[in-house]
Amino acid sequence: MPDPSETRPFLLEDNYDIGEFFDEMFTATGAPHPHYEAIYSRLRQLSKESFEERRRRASISFLYQGVTFTVYHENEGEQEGIERIFPFDLIPRIIPRQEWEILETGLSQRVTALNLFLHDIYHEQRILREKIIPAELVFGARHFRREMVGIHPPRNVYAHIVGSDLVRNERGEYLVLEDNLRSPSGVSYMLENRQAMKRTFPNLFQRHGVRSIEHYPQELLATLRSIAPHDNPDPTVVLLTPGIYNSAYFEHTYLARQMGIEIVEGRDLVVHDNRVFTRTTRGLKPVDVIYRRIDDDFIDPLCFNHTSMLGVSGLVNAYRAGNVTLANAIGTGVADDKAVYAFVPDMIRFYLSEEPILQNVPTYLAMREEDRAYILDHLESLVVKSVNESGGYGMLVGTQSTREERERFRELIQTHPRNFIAQPTIRLSRHPTYQEGHLYGCHVDLRPYILSGEGVTIVPGGLTRVALRRGSLVVNSSQGGGSKDTWVLNR
Repeated sequence: MPDPSETRPFLLEDNYDIGEFFDEMFTATGAPHPHYEAIYSRLRQLSKESFEERRRRASISFLYQGVTFTVYHENEGEQEGIERIFPFDLIPRIIPRQEWEILETGLSQRVTALNLFLHDIYHEQRILREKIIPAELVFGARHFRREMVGIHPPRNVYAHIVGSDLVRNERGEYLVLEDNLRSPSGVSYMLENRQAMKRTFPNLFQRHGVRSIEHYPQELLATLRSIAPHDNPDPTVVLLTPGIYNSAYFEHTYLARQMGIEIVEGRDLVVHDNRVFTRTTRGLKPVDVIYRRIDDDFIDPLCFNHTSMLGVSGLVNAYRAGNVTLANAIGTGVADDKAVYAFVPDMIRFYLSEEPILQNVPTYLAMREEDRAYILDHLESLVVKSVNESGGYGMLVGTQSTREERERFRELIQTHPRNFIAQPTIRLSRHPTYQEGHLYGCHVDLRPYILSGEGVTIVPGGLTRVALRRGSLVVNSSQGGGSKDTWVLNR
């Protein structure tokens, strides 16, 4: 006889605490939001035992598919990498159609303004001359590349693949937390999450009107082909990876396979007469578009880091000559800078003469004397971020920090104010998440993926990241986070 607790519907647990946060599934009274009613009803029919079995099958599927990421840690002064299965929660995040349409329009507006900003700062620099953004902020950005000044990429698009991180506050309002314009990762997990859900709940998708995301690789390839130099109608596209030791190597191989293109390392490419070729058993083959997953610093040892063994000597000259397109373009990282992020609403007003549809999180710049004084006086209540770090690194969550940590950041801010911003602690929305045999609310964010080529394309959904450590606000996989499938409904 099974234990009665094992056959009790797990969503009927009376200890689920909505708390003082906006809950994605439940209203303040405990009833499901209208767009969650169908999945809530289906999940109520499952016993804990049945749900655990589905979780087990999903984990085995991820293991067999090689859906992993690498976490690095220090061991006796050296960095070691541990490969782990990407944590996945079976309870999906659901976004109704009307809500998604607002996000889609706001993200399209935002990436359009960011591309106009990138073209401007590498050409006329109107936004700097009119003092909308301080010139020293841009020129002092770590990823501003003077080598890009005067270069015109195809269609004047710099950021072809963008991942903007969205959060919701206690009122359920969406805010943009940051923009990722260099090599935003995670889209392979978005696609694999959907496949895992389809294998686990095969009949749910058609019945509930969930929009497809499976066409993302084809949309990505179409975007890459559309930016080929000289309007080549049949370009050769390759994906350039740092190699098997990169933490996102699974994603590199996954996307190359899904698009049907070759994955290459720097040693596979050669530049001759400002043209890029890939080495094959039949000789050299011209390359037109490179989807690169290597940072600017390592892309060409003749131009940037001279010790790099990852890049291609002469690649930047071929790029300058207009014979190859890089996605994303060199120098897009200046718009990744978290201090520059604070001015994206001003970019939208300046270039588009529109009001931002999606708002930023309020941001204090430590380089401003008044803001710096406020930050130093309120370290215990703010989130302090290094402007060039990612993955949850270089960050102080004041409400969860020790006095020693705050003092260390105080010294860093006073020594290098340009390198830090601060934001109020957002009461991130939570979503029911099944962990350790119980259902509890975990904080979530959302990373939609925006493609820019001939136009702007956004697949309906994105990667919902989950802070699996109870009470944690950090959703990054490197900091113990996981993910959920994200459903956008047709209605």
